[in-house]
Amino acid sequence: MIKMVVPVWRRPDLTQEQFVARWRGEHAQLVSRCAKAMGFVRYIQSHKIDAPELEEFARSRGWAQACDGLTEVWYESMEAMEAAMASPEGQAASLLLQEDEKAFCHTPRMSAFLTREHVIFDYTGQR
Repeated sequence: MIKMVVPVWRRPDLTQEQFVARWRGEHAQLVSRCAKAMGFVRYIQSHKIDAPELEEFARSRGWAQACDGLTEVWYESMEAMEAAMASPEGQAASLLLQEDEKAFCHTPRMSAFLTREHVIFDYTGQR
């Protein structure tokens, strides 16, 4: 499995609430409808939580401002992703998603990268 990670930024004219509602609502439904054509096997949205303490911590380290959320999309393999992106259905679905993103995302700030996860530790199942 490989994962595409996209830092997501809201359009400056939208409140955080408007941005989240649009992203979790209409956009999530559209992604679900496009998933097969795009080769997606898993889709996760991570929405930023307001945390002044963390923002101060980041500032104290000289870090850049955080994005408004993250999108994570899983593919079975690089080959599956490449095949979906090259197919007419995948390209049409990609255009639909691109157009929809303009309604709530500040696309000039967005980027993407591919990753394979390497779990170093996972204490979530231990008590």
